Amino acid sequence: MAEATGEPVNPMGEPHDICASTDLEDGGKGLVFDVVEHRRPARAFVLRFGGQVVGYLNRCAHVPAELDWQPGEFLDADRREIVCSIHGATYHPLTGRCTGGPGGRGRLKPIHVIERGGRVCWYPSDDVQPVFFDTPDA
Repeated sequence: MAEATGEPVNPMGEPHDICASTDLEDGGKGLVFDVVEHRRPARAFVLRFGGQVVGYLNRCAHVPAELDWQPGEFLDADRREIVCSIHGATYHPLTGRCTGGPGGRGRLKPIHVIERGGRVCWYPSDDVQPVFFDTPDA
């Protein structure tokens, strides 16, 4: 019988390390990392907002464009919403739901993230997997 840890049972295995918890300042820059979505290269990001770490695919719900207007810069000038760099659609950082602009009723695709042992980690899903690089033989 599995021990109850409060972490999800995930058939894809262990969580993948992203960064130290202290690397994400509340309302600050996010951290972008590479993933594979449906066997195609993609980018995802994590950021801290309202004391919580959240993660999403780095893709606007309106058009397939990356959201950050500078590397790791996802939040608007007031540091209250995620804003698309291309056309200004805004999203609530904790839910990913579109709050304004051409994103309509869409939402960002979430990435399951956790904090444990002072680290931020993410769990793969059926759709989003880690990038595995081939290593040359030594």
